[in-house]
Amino acid sequence: MPTPLVDWLRAQDDETLAVLLRLRPDLAVPPPADLTVLATRAGIRASVHRACDDLDRITLAVLEALVVAGADSAPVPLDEVRRLLGPDVSVTALSGPLTALRDRALAWGPDGELSLVPAVHEVVPRHPGGLGREAAGPAGSSGLPELLAALQPDERRVLEALAAGPPIGRSRAGSDPDSPVGRLLARGLLLRVDAETVELPRQVGLALRGERPLGEVAITPPDIGARDRGAHSVDRTAGGAALGVLRQLELLIAFWGRTPPPVLRSGGLGVRELRRAAKEMDADETVAALLVELAVAADLVGESDGVAPEWVPTTNADVWAAGGPELRWSLIARTWLDLPRLPGLVGRKDDAGRAISALSEAVRRPLAPRDRRRVLAGLAELAPGVAPGSPAALRDVLAWRAPRRGGRLRDEVVGWALAEGTVLGLVALDALSTPGRVLLTDSDGLVAALRATLPEPVNHVLLQADLTAVAPGPLEPELARELDLVAEVESAGGATVYRFTDATIRRALDAGRTASELHELLAKRSATPVPQGLTYLVDDVARRHGRLRGGVAASFLRSDDAVLIAEVLAHSETAALELRRIAPTVVVSPLPLVELLDGLRAAGFSPAAEDTGGAVLDLSDRGRRTAPRRRLPGRSAAPPEPGTEQLAALVSRMRAGDALAGVRRDAGAPTPANGTIPDLLRSAAAARRSVWIGFVDGHGVAGERVLEPTSVGGGVVEGRDGVDGALHRVPLHRITSIAVVESSPSDS
Repeated sequence: MPTPLVDWLRAQDDETLAVLLRLRPDLAVPPPADLTVLATRAGIRASVHRACDDLDRITLAVLEALVVAGADSAPVPLDEVRRLLGPDVSVTALSGPLTALRDRALAWGPDGELSLVPAVHEVVPRHPGGLGREAAGPAGSSGLPELLAALQPDERRVLEALAAGPPIGRSRAGSDPDSPVGRLLARGLLLRVDAETVELPRQVGLALRGERPLGEVAITPPDIGARDRGAHSVDRTAGGAALGVLRQLELLIAFWGRTPPPVLRSGGLGVRELRRAAKEMDADETVAALLVELAVAADLVGESDGVAPEWVPTTNADVWAAGGPELRWSLIARTWLDLPRLPGLVGRKDDAGRAISALSEAVRRPLAPRDRRRVLAGLAELAPGVAPGSPAALRDVLAWRAPRRGGRLRDEVVGWALAEGTVLGLVALDALSTPGRVLLTDSDGLVAALRATLPEPVNHVLLQADLTAVAPGPLEPELARELDLVAEVESAGGATVYRFTDATIRRALDAGRTASELHELLAKRSATPVPQGLTYLVDDVARRHGRLRGGVAASFLRSDDAVLIAEVLAHSETAALELRRIAPTVVVSPLPLVELLDGLRAAGFSPAAEDTGGAVLDLSDRGRRTAPRRRLPGRSAAPPEPGTEQLAALVSRMRAGDALAGVRRDAGAPTPANGTIPDLLRSAAAARRSVWIGFVDGHGVAGERVLEPTSVGGGVVEGRDGVDGALHRVPLHRITSIAVVESSPSDS
């Protein structure tokens, strides 16, 4: 008699059940009432699909062998599974896959009676092992070897082609009784599916495959072809990439701060705007799409409010820019790792044939963080500085470990993760950098890891005669800010080249620097003599700077009566309005027009507002407006994995619920035959055993509970609930029935 899954689960210890809930966390949401509920959920098709996503290629092959052997309908011995997998698969090789299947409750039972949840039949391919359906008649008879031995060469070629898989073929010649297909159909070695489709019976396919009924089985993962790149070289290259991506993000923020692009009507960023951003950052469109996605995800850029929203840098961008390179990079790296989007999709066609735009909803993929971590974890298994032989080798290894994960984009996601990690400095020379390893294991130490990777900041530059300055490494923050003000970056990398121009010198003077301060900065911070041409450039621009002066005026006040204007200027209560006369009948103020008019009214005047044509303008307050928030909080891609204590509590609750269901069936008599209720409770308390009690509460409502009695006396039993451990007191006269709970396997 085969053992049902629920009985097999009851026979397992608590640790085994906890492992099951950890490997299949969806089974614990909501918490199962008992083991019967757990067994039912373990056989649900959607849950089985999720559980199989974590299985490697050899385990999936064992799963297919069990399906071919019919383990989903009746137990099969391990020897039959070995026979189907072929001579290359030993008992030792089967140990790991069978453990993985039993741990996930996909298969259960001893080696002599392996059973499979029926839903697995819907998870494996339509033709498991590349084999067709079983057939009655000649294909399933004992005379099959003689039929195969008598095949004509053309007939054997047809059968061998279908035996290699898939077992379905199309042929219009099947209606011709003299064709190879027609003759095979007549002898029952092929089955007709429709007028143009035939199927090879499973028995024929197995016979033709010989000693390898399921074909070649990949027992071990492919060789990754490790290459030593050198940990120091990897980290140095990664550090340079990290500085480069920070510079590109700074350029993006500055560019969109000046000319913010519009948000597409359907959401996202237009193709033309992406190209403009790529040109500004000196990057290709693929890198630009990645950086744009990261800038928005890190909240450095967001949608502005209004009828026509634009992508505008947020105030967070200013806070981010004020930090050191380690802090700025750590935010970007964490954002990328947890980004629920695939920037690699930008530019591709969607199902409707339209190009996918950056920042659009079509880029969203909730499982992208999981796949990204898988790629980095695969690299982290190699020693520091060691890279796979090629990205394709890493893809093959990850595909062997989880061939069902990733869908049709599985291999491309690996390539995208490697390319994006290289742009960010998490990956360099195809190897995982030290900051990349820390990001996977200890994100709190990410800043220190990158600081150790970056070269020491320098406090000087090398001025050149061609009006450029070369920074031989990352500059100190103060010097970097001054150089960004007085010059512009011409090329970035290990050594950054700055160029001085009329516009950059004028920018520094506009910011309040004087010519003497600029000369002092250049002389003090240059390791080479200041070129004469640069000195002349600073002096020439400074000589022409400021000959015309401009000021700020937010509002004006005019009147045809110059005396009235004079009265307003002389009034004691208008001093706070900061009025300044620029003509006999015109004064200006830096205050907004509404504040200016309110101040004049408070002083006793009766001003009116006007528009550009001189008509009276209504400035009455109609209330504040704000755009609705377009972004909704993200949903979790999968139920959170329960912790150790939570798993133990879940197992305990299921055990108690299972026991409750069992004793409920056995406790039919209201009075026990082997003693009074107090006697049974005292015995259970002395033996530290749990009991099931049926009782009536103060409102006359019947209830039940599994209780571990601790004391009995004074007409009351006191004990802890077998489900949640809470302390309860139950009057003895309210107990209507009682039964002792049998020990669970975990108690033995």
